[in-house]
Amino acid sequence: MIETVTALIFAHVLADFAFQTKAMATGKDRLGPLLAHTGVVFLLSYAALGGAHWPALFIAALHMQIDYAKARLGSDDRLAHFLIDQGAHLMAILAAGLLWTDAYATGLWGQMPGLTAQAPEAMALIAGVLLATRAGQFAVGKLMAPYAAALPDTEGLANGGAVIGVLERGLTFILVLSGQMAGVGFLIAAKSFLRVGSIEKDRTLAEYVIIGTLASIGWALLAGIGTAALISRLGGA
Repeated sequence: MIETVTALIFAHVLADFAFQTKAMATGKDRLGPLLAHTGVVFLLSYAALGGAHWPALFIAALHMQIDYAKARLGSDDRLAHFLIDQGAHLMAILAAGLLWTDAYATGLWGQMPGLTAQAPEAMALIAGVLLATRAGQFAVGKLMAPYAAALPDTEGLANGGAVIGVLERGLTFILVLSGQMAGVGFLIAAKSFLRVGSIEKDRTLAEYVIIGTLASIGWALLAGIGTAALISRLGGA
């Protein structure tokens, strides 16, 4: 079961955070974009499982219903809505894993001795990286959106904050998986030292940076710990 769930998580993360276009993300209340995204979910799930079509169809159908319901109910930029949506998709994946426990094992990849163990671990790692960096960008952005209006008008590099966030979450993820948790504290200290000169006289900006940094690194910590636990479980399966 764990291999099947891992493969479906991998497919889901790719579908939502790597292969989902802006048109798909914003047009799920219309049939065309919704079907296009659902098709991507099905194809990636089918490929990740090594050719198991029934669980891929099951996941695609539930994914479409969850996304359509979210679009019809009206979604905004709140972090809670993002987490509820992703939680619903995870429950669908767990349901598929319970219904088709051996979907991965009986698929193409599960029948190849050289890939039986390595492929799920690689899928878990790639999914973890995307969750820490790309999904974290959306999550932290939604958390910080209500505070952005209070910031002073300051000039900086185009998308500089987004790039910094991706880098700090990526580094945090690497540190967690390499067992260097103490390095996370050094990363926070280093960023604080570099930013202190620009924010020490502006309490609003200082609080914004602190909240954003802690949220960003906290998200990456959770992604790293979860990925490490999944890889460990796969190694003992």
